[in-house]
Amino acid sequence: MVTAAEKENIKVIVFQLMDKEYAIPVNHVQGIEKMMHITRVPRTEKFVRGVINLRGVVTPIVDLRERFGLPPVEDTESVRIIIVQLDDIEVGFVVDSANDVIDIPVNSIEPQPEVVGVKEEAFISGVSKIGNRLLILLHLDKVLNLSE
Repeated sequence: MVTAAEKENIKVIVFQLMDKEYAIPVNHVQGIEKMMHITRVPRTEKFVRGVINLRGVVTPIVDLRERFGLPPVEDTESVRIIIVQLDDIEVGFVVDSANDVIDIPVNSIEPQPEVVGVKEEAFISGVSKIGNRLLILLHLDKVLNLSE
């Protein structure tokens, strides 16, 4: 017999940074945009690329490669800005590409492994193995905590 908990899924947006796939719950995603002009803001953290004017709203843009301590790359045609909202904060994340939207069974989510890179480890809420894919689920409130 299948329990209600086993049937529960969370819908996530899957995106890539380097060769890893990450996931953000779709209920926090406001939109996915192509790369656009980002206005640099002086004296901000290195991982804050600047701000964009998105439909009349000034939105800060965080480079997740920089935030996780990954090597920088040139922006390509596949680079996307994922607009995320958590509580009253709206931020754009620069990612290598945004792949798809999928359902992850809640019971497939495991706690983050201890072997993950030290810098990004604090930002991970768990991992989920779906087929041959390993998805890293982000802890949005920690990614957005700019004091770290």
